[in-house]
Amino acid sequence: MHTYDRLYIDGQWVSPLKGRSFETRDPSTESVITSVAAATAEDVDLAVRAARKAFDTGPWPRLSGAERALVLRRIAAGIRDQQQALAEIEVRDNGKPLPEALWDIGDTAGCFDFYAGLAEQLDANRERPVVLGDARFSSVARKEAIGVAGAIIPWNFPMLMAAWKVAPALAAGCTMVLKPSELTPLTALHLADIADQAGLPPGVLNVLTGFGADAGAPLSEHPGVDKLAFTGSVPTGSRIMQAAARDIKNISLELGGKSPFVIFDDADIERAVEWILFGIFWNQGEVCSATSRILVQRALYEPLLERLAQEAQRITIGNGLEHGVLLGPLVNRDQYDKVLQAIARGRAEGARLVSGGQRPPHLAHGYFVEPTVFADVPEDSWIWKEEIFGPVVCVRPFDTEDEAVSAANDSRFGLAAAVMSADLARCERVARSLRAGIVWINCSQPTFTEAPWGGYKQSGIGRELGEWGLNNYLEIKQITRFDSDQPWGWYIKPERKTP
Repeated sequence: MHTYDRLYIDGQWVSPLKGRSFETRDPSTESVITSVAAATAEDVDLAVRAARKAFDTGPWPRLSGAERALVLRRIAAGIRDQQQALAEIEVRDNGKPLPEALWDIGDTAGCFDFYAGLAEQLDANRERPVVLGDARFSSVARKEAIGVAGAIIPWNFPMLMAAWKVAPALAAGCTMVLKPSELTPLTALHLADIADQAGLPPGVLNVLTGFGADAGAPLSEHPGVDKLAFTGSVPTGSRIMQAAARDIKNISLELGGKSPFVIFDDADIERAVEWILFGIFWNQGEVCSATSRILVQRALYEPLLERLAQEAQRITIGNGLEHGVLLGPLVNRDQYDKVLQAIARGRAEGARLVSGGQRPPHLAHGYFVEPTVFADVPEDSWIWKEEIFGPVVCVRPFDTEDEAVSAANDSRFGLAAAVMSADLARCERVARSLRAGIVWINCSQPTFTEAPWGGYKQSGIGRELGEWGLNNYLEIKQITRFDSDQPWGWYIKPERKTP
């Protein structure tokens, strides 16, 4: 592909039917990068129809898992061949530092390779016998592709979040319509180009750039879609769930978080500080699982706060393409304003600002916010309870293990949590008491394609990654056969009366 002013539908690069477009901006400079095609409901309908045809009559669902795996591995290879260029596009579109973007693109390729392996395993595991209580019958449980999937992805990990949905869907034999965020649409279009060059049949993957109201909502409401997969905010997830309810669509939702990190006073302070920094300042804190609520046992509280503030102030902030930068800008003006408003609200609610809290003085342009540390955060304050989605961490002391677990679980979210202690038995005990879908011990945020990802409570429904990610795109069919040569016996023919 050479331009971004086309949509990818049915294996072709086509102009949006209404000819609309929008601009995407570099958050480091606030300058326009390029103009991007803006899909509307009419384009969504074309894409869903293409995906429907590809699923109902096309070759993709009818290929073996091994045959699909060949294409998935070619997609992975195509991503690796362009890793540097794709990472640089991601930096310009999203703002994240280049080393992080390179890591993301590498993980994206790895995700396609992983699901290629599961596609191959699906050939052997597609059917399994079911033991019945009646020997006259035999039965199998069969896994089949769910159909046409609609995927709506966020802007914080643009290409990686696409892979988390596209790779397992394709491995399962589904077809898909993918709608990336309008804030970071560029690498999704490159993914379509790479998939096309890898030999993916027309209509199997369709990519529509555009806005939520114009493209995302029509996709979630389209009767031709069998499955909806969404990652993003709780309010948008709620609307998608409502839309899915009308047609009883299968859904998976990965939503917000306000993840706690419990640190006991026997923890190594330097390791604790390093994991706190990574857990909240990686990707500018624009991470759904970010450990943004830190609970520190009282004896370690002030020493840890002092070291945390010192290290936060040493983080290099700037354009993600510059060497040594560890913290880039927030994704756009709206997010920048929201984070600064949250910081102001935290101060008004009585939290103690230990470090950061404003635009870096040396950066006059771009959506930059200093790494911000709040201490003594009231447990009923807005910044303690609500997701800020920026480089802002809130810290509170605790005295006992029970108090820490209770405070950690006191949230409407339940995506992730972490615990740190030299006492591994205590860590294991606390980990099993935390109400979260992902719990880290003596670390924060490592993510593996092989392990399940998803949350409790308002953090979502279902799990991505690993075998669970593949199962999102599979239906289970029962096939039962009557094997006896004897009559079933329910219907007894009445005797025929002789006239």
